[in-house]
Amino acid sequence: MSPARSVASTLITVAPTGAESAKADVPALPTTPEELVETAVACEQAGAALIHIHVRDRQHEPTLDPVLLKEAVDGVREATDLVVQLSTGGAVTDPLDKRLTVLEADPDSCSLTCGTTNFGDGVFLNPWGFMVELYRQAQEREVVPEFEIFELGHVHALRRLLDECGLPYGGKVHVDFVTGVPGAMPGTPQALLAGVAMLPPEVTSWSATGIGRAHLPIAAAALSAGGHLRVGMEDNLMYAKGRPVAHNRELVARAAELATLLQRSPMTTTEAREALAIKDRRTR
Repeated sequence: MSPARSVASTLITVAPTGAESAKADVPALPTTPEELVETAVACEQAGAALIHIHVRDRQHEPTLDPVLLKEAVDGVREATDLVVQLSTGGAVTDPLDKRLTVLEADPDSCSLTCGTTNFGDGVFLNPWGFMVELYRQAQEREVVPEFEIFELGHVHALRRLLDECGLPYGGKVHVDFVTGVPGAMPGTPQALLAGVAMLPPEVTSWSATGIGRAHLPIAAAALSAGGHLRVGMEDNLMYAKGRPVAHNRELVARAAELATLLQRSPMTTTEAREALAIKDRRTR
């Protein structure tokens, strides 16, 4: 299917936590295993079909601890039917070798960022060799990658990855544009649509998120252009001017309402699993 083609339903991804915001500053951020599972259940009920997980330790700090990663995957999988995706980015300070161990937690999906990018005051490192190794591990473990695009040049890197490594497990290629990160691709419809126009023909679906104030304009542009949506407190802590997000389900519910208004109702988890060619790892 052409990536620009209009589709009948909308994949809503929730990214509830991230690695940037501190629990002390944002008490509503789900950082404990119990909060993560409660958030997953509520967001599934509100219309999400996929959850993008960053894990925190007992002090609410970002971690790639393998025990905590597996606990998060198992907890969400037991409580919901959501597609469980782990971030392989972690925090921008996490070393590359530790990021390569994330797939040992047996997620359904993983993020795969298609290149290095400026990230606020830091640099998010994704050198070519790391990208290839992560991709090959995902293929071997039958984990479906979500190719994350922070820069237009990352679209070219995706083309190179597909040429060198072939298609992912299941044959579907899903891309997520992360726009509005300070120092990276701007959160504007014009930038998003430029990226969409560059996508390789192998791409079967794409989604987009706008950081902060770019949240709603990017959501509207993505839906209008046949794309899908990512929302959540990883990307946006304000529901409206002067009104902080109280729970991730608010952002999911608004995305679901917007998609429904545009006659592209939210995908069920079953539809999402089919669209992304997810291997069935469910135990319940």
